[in-house]
Amino acid sequence: MTGDDFDTPLGQHLKKPRRFRVPITAAQVIAGGLALFFGTLVVWAVLGNNPFGGEPVAVAPINLHSGTPAKTSEGQAPVKVVANPDRNDSPTPVPAAAEQANAPPAGATKTITIIDGKTGARQELSIPATEAPAEEQKFAEASPHGAIPKIAADGARPAEAFARPVKRLPGKPDAPRIAIIVSGLGVSDSASADAIMKLPGAVTVGFMPYGGDVAALAARARAQGHEVLLQVPMEPFDYPGNDPGPQTLLTSLAPQQNIDRLYWLMSRFQGYVGIANAMGARFTASEPSFAPILREAAKRGLIFVDDGSNPRSLAGRIAGENNLPFAKADLAIDAVPTAGEIDGALGRLEVAARERGVAVGITSALPVAIEHIGKWAKALADRGLLLVPITAVALKPKPS
Repeated sequence: MTGDDFDTPLGQHLKKPRRFRVPITAAQVIAGGLALFFGTLVVWAVLGNNPFGGEPVAVAPINLHSGTPAKTSEGQAPVKVVANPDRNDSPTPVPAAAEQANAPPAGATKTITIIDGKTGARQELSIPATEAPAEEQKFAEASPHGAIPKIAADGARPAEAFARPVKRLPGKPDAPRIAIIVSGLGVSDSASADAIMKLPGAVTVGFMPYGGDVAALAARARAQGHEVLLQVPMEPFDYPGNDPGPQTLLTSLAPQQNIDRLYWLMSRFQGYVGIANAMGARFTASEPSFAPILREAAKRGLIFVDDGSNPRSLAGRIAGENNLPFAKADLAIDAVPTAGEIDGALGRLEVAARERGVAVGITSALPVAIEHIGKWAKALADRGLLLVPITAVALKPKPS
């Protein structure tokens, strides 16, 4: 017994000294961590340089010298539109004077770097400026989204103006014709550059309306002698599980809403002879949704190309009713993407051309397809067949 025990009153015990404890619970730790995270997020959003939060953005200049000039208030400078395909908010006007200060001079070029995904080799390509030459601007009409095609005041159609001439085989003016379409360009710069540079000019190339350099690549394709198609994303049966991309044309939208989306898609680049469906099994089988789109294509002097993937597509009938030049792919060359199957598909395409006089094949830009089509095309004339651009096999509209 210690001295303290004698001094302590009976019935009482000495108070033990208290240990220091931090009054923080696990819930408080979690709450503090969340507060720190959201605080950092708010600071990043305020101080960051991306106002669209990482969403894809496309910039489309409106050429106010083409078509109907945009209306502006007195003393207000014309504007260009910054369009964000994944947002429904209003376009953001940017003073045209500021844009013109950085505009390239006439005839200027743009250099892009293509990196081979396998070897890492770098290749620099000189791309023509995307500004349309003066003689082509008569086919451009200003819209809220940018320049879109139109029939010129003298009646000339874009499909005719941008068509490539056909060189007939010597001594065989009626040689069977084959058109090849390479689709899906514009998404991958390297695949697009391979298709543009490695295939003969008579091969038609189709561009998706996405990708930062799609306008420059389309201009490059035209400079290499290719006819160009705009691939328009349309609703498949399993949408939205299978989504072709922003501004897809949908059966659930009113016709005018789809037309507005079509204008956005049409404004991504210039100089194409027509439009083609990208997916669209549900959309191309719905006459109330599909017919207004084909009427608009006819109204603007384009052709329509059906990729042949949907046996229920109404494209042929609707095109005929609207005097719209029309072509349909007979087979997908790379349906089975192996060298042997691709060569077999090209052989079947030759047989179809000999039987009917015309055949159309479509393929993606897979390297194996590009390689084998390039080899096949070199000897095609020796077999009495003629490789032609898509406008050379499209059914022409009746004279008005």
